[in-house]
Amino acid sequence: MIEKTRQPNAGYDGSFVPSVQGLRGIAALSVLMDHFYDMPKGGVYDIPDPGFLPPLWLWLQSVINVGGHGVELFFMISGFLIPASLVRHGSLPRFFLDRVLRIMPVFVVLHLALFVIGPIVGYKFFRGIDLTGYLAIFTANLFFVQDALGLPIAQQNAWTLTYEWAFYIWFALTFSVWRIGGRMLAAPLILLGVACLLHWPITAFFCIGMLLSATGWRISIPGPLGLMAGLTCGVAMYASLVLFHPFVGLIPGLLLFAMVLAPDSGLARALSTPALQYVGKISYSLYLVHPFVLFPLQVIGLKLVAVGVDRWLLWAAFIVLGSLMSLVASAITYELIEVRLRRLLDGAVRGMFFRSLSKMEQSA
Repeated sequence: MIEKTRQPNAGYDGSFVPSVQGLRGIAALSVLMDHFYDMPKGGVYDIPDPGFLPPLWLWLQSVINVGGHGVELFFMISGFLIPASLVRHGSLPRFFLDRVLRIMPVFVVLHLALFVIGPIVGYKFFRGIDLTGYLAIFTANLFFVQDALGLPIAQQNAWTLTYEWAFYIWFALTFSVWRIGGRMLAAPLILLGVACLLHWPITAFFCIGMLLSATGWRISIPGPLGLMAGLTCGVAMYASLVLFHPFVGLIPGLLLFAMVLAPDSGLARALSTPALQYVGKISYSLYLVHPFVLFPLQVIGLKLVAVGVDRWLLWAAFIVLGSLMSLVASAITYELIEVRLRRLLDGAVRGMFFRSLSKMEQSA
């Protein structure tokens, strides 16, 4: 039985959606899978080497290599959650403070670790770098403007945070201007958003989340049939991103996310299982931390293959150990940084910030 539901004016109210958290877990695992294929190919120090990736069937290479498109799932999720977050916070300063406390602690800790350890181990762009270049790359990556300045990306996955922050800023400004001055005043910002979509097509996946956040449209296909329908749409979306164009992937992506959001669909129930809920909870840490965990395993693998150890054995060990170590490291990072450090920052910064904001609002 297939049910399409649309509740007029029933937009997302900001409540917790288990299936969305499960989808976060799938997105992070998808990117992890891609690095199981990419990192064993070598080039750890930007020097050509044979790597330890064994000869794989073309179909298996294609399946694994699409994993990097898990970022489009993250974009859909952000497009869905951010509008309600902005409304819930009620002001731009409160909204952006929440985003900073959510995004920056893990990123900054890893950023500092990379720029301390990277020069010591001779990691990529640190080889032969002078102080000016070091400071330029450090600062540009800290503020997510490395691409605009033509500088190297430091953290392997942090490039997506540039898109995330650009979306936060664009949506918050557009929403605020629309409420104050109507559509005519917001038109330049809307046109800017359209131009960004045309220049960076993957950003169109934010629109899927925004559309389904603003409406009550969902697709509920219960049971195993719903799970199969969701998997089919997921495969179609990933295939479209690889074989065609991101805009083609929007159609299966929209259908996929509409099924994710329907609580009774087979797909939503599968995503709500305890294991995926936990991976979804630590997904942000997993997304940023796993390249740091895989790097030493990559170096060890390159050394072992050079002395004749079988590539299949090394690759299997890389996947198994990399998965376990990434999950453990992410769980620790989540607890220490996303929970405890954020709690400390929240108490220290938020109290001071809101006291100052209240005084400003009262004087105004």
